[in-house]
Formats: sequence, structure tokens, C-alpha cells
Amino acid sequence: MRVGALVAAAMLLAGCASARSGTPPSPATAAAAETAVANKKLVVDFYRITFIDKQVREGFERYVTPDYIQHNPLVPTGREAAVKLLTPRVTKDSIADIKRVIAEDDLVVLHVHSRTNAHDRGRAIVDIFRVANGKIVEHWDVVQPVPVASQNNNTMF
Repeated sequence: MRVGALVAAAMLLAGCASARSGTPPSPATAAAAETAVANKKLVVDFYRITFIDKQVREGFERYVTPDYIQHNPLVPTGREAAVKLLTPRVTKDSIADIKRVIAEDDLVVLHVHSRTNAHDRGRAIVDIFRVANGKIVEHWDVVQPVPVASQNNNTMF
């Protein structure tokens, strides 16, 4: 899966950056980098179980706090509310493809191509998760449909 390769590449690049500068990272910088890597893994594992393996309840119960804060105005706040809303939407035909993973401090950002089925053009989604004490505690997202025609030759992914 590309996600594992992305996490490994991020760890490698972080090490290369400090090696190029000739100075070892400070303990605070090293700790922040370790936290970012751990948070990336947690969020990617959550997303994989919830949206790729399609085990919504298991993903939320394992990785999300009960008082989870939701910032999407169309989604109720709270872990159980998210499970109830998403369970019927995550079907055997739905597809979630993580394209990018970015982490800084307690935030992890996923860039995802989400489709209801293989024939759906889908949506470009940017999910932002805040992690605290090894759990997802907060979520924001931006969703944009993939259009049939584009004003440029670039892809959304």
C-alpha cells in the first residue's frame, strides 16, 4: 500500500534533512518528529480500518475519543454520531485512496480520492485530524467534487 511507503519516506527525509545540516536535531525537535510520525501512523491506521477495510465502528472505537469534536457543519459532533452517519455510507463498493499524508505537531492531514464506486469520478478530500494522547480528538475536512472537465491539464491528485 502506498501509505506505508509515504510514512517511511517521511521518516527517511526527516533524517536526511538533519544529516545535511551537519547538526543533530535538538531533543525537542527529535521528540516533535517522533510524535508526528506516531500521529501519522495512528491516523493512517484509523483511515485504513474505517474507510478501506470498511470497519467503521471498529476504527472509531479504537482510534477516536468518545467526545470527538467534528467541525464539518453537516456532521454531528461525537464519536457515536460519526459512526451512525458513516456506517451506511461506507459500502462494499466505496473506494478511499490516500494520496498524501502530512503531519506537524498534533495535526495530521490526509489528501484522499474518495469514490462511491469504481465508476464514480469521486471527490478530492482534505481531512485534518488533531491527535492527543494517542487518540483522534478533532476533525476538519474540505470536500471538492472531481469535475468532468478541467480548465487545466493538472490532476486533483
